[in-house]
Amino acid sequence: MLVEGDVVAVYEDFARYTDDSPCFTEWALGVVGDAEVRAWLETLPAPRRQPNLVFAAARWHGVTTPAPYAALRAALLGDDGSVRATILSRRTQTNEAGRMATLLPALATLAALGPEPLALVEVGASAGLCLYPDRWGHRYLDHDGRVVHEVGTDGARPVLECRVGSHDGARAPLPRELPTIAWRGGVDLHPLDVTDPDATAWLETLVWPEHDDRRRVLAAAVDVARSDPPHLVAGDLLEELPALVERAAAHGRVVVQHSAVLSYLPEPARREAEELLRGLVADGACHWVSNEGPDVLPAVTGTGPTAPPGSFVLGLDGRAVAWTHGHGRTLTWTDLSS
Repeated sequence: MLVEGDVVAVYEDFARYTDDSPCFTEWALGVVGDAEVRAWLETLPAPRRQPNLVFAAARWHGVTTPAPYAALRAALLGDDGSVRATILSRRTQTNEAGRMATLLPALATLAALGPEPLALVEVGASAGLCLYPDRWGHRYLDHDGRVVHEVGTDGARPVLECRVGSHDGARAPLPRELPTIAWRGGVDLHPLDVTDPDATAWLETLVWPEHDDRRRVLAAAVDVARSDPPHLVAGDLLEELPALVERAAAHGRVVVQHSAVLSYLPEPARREAEELLRGLVADGACHWVSNEGPDVLPAVTGTGPTAPPGSFVLGLDGRAVAWTHGHGRTLTWTDLSS
């Protein structure tokens, strides 16, 4: 998903990812065809023109959704400065907890390597909501909605649901038990405090209008994280990650994970981040689970079959193993070696 560049290209690209949000599709395409709104957006710094950020700011200041494009247009062109100030001061830290269901098979594969527990480190951790796969039950369905596998659903845990499929006969390594996680931490330029009601209210505003299920998952994820807050470090991943990995190593097998994060880095920094992660893996310091758009880590994407439009590519130690939905709704395993 494009986050910077020509406004028309960015909003057209966003519309391709919003097929399950008619409101946001209409808004994104409305911007594409509206020269006056595009001109307003172009007065913002390039990184601040992101559709999800702009749309959330309008909603934060009173646009009730779902709503027609005219409501967004009126909010932006009639702005008294409040919407602009929110766009400039906040960030798209969605912390999509539903992605844990798509990350779990990769984590379980690593947990099966030996008896030691995992120590999770998340890049772009935001509030750290995706660091708790062991605190959730996971229910996997086929594409007709029939349950094909469950793990951790027999207790009081909240439950994530994900539709799972295969490509060319590849079978996802769905775990029989949840991994043991001994430590969880992360790095973010601006981590969110999960105990701060304002921060969590902003996370809720970032959830797309029609997605009541995601709002329920977010509320449960906040409760889970508040009961045992992770160790979050504020700073640049290139500077902070090595020390964080070293700290995590005292607790178990280190796994560095990230989802929909590296696309927000400028291209040179993205390449540096990939080089750093590959170096840590080569040195045996950690394993690496990536979950990004196909164009974000082309060297990872290129190790697997061509990803469908609008999907993410799940990578394990630099090798593509699955296609995932950006909000964790679906997982299609592609790795025949598992």
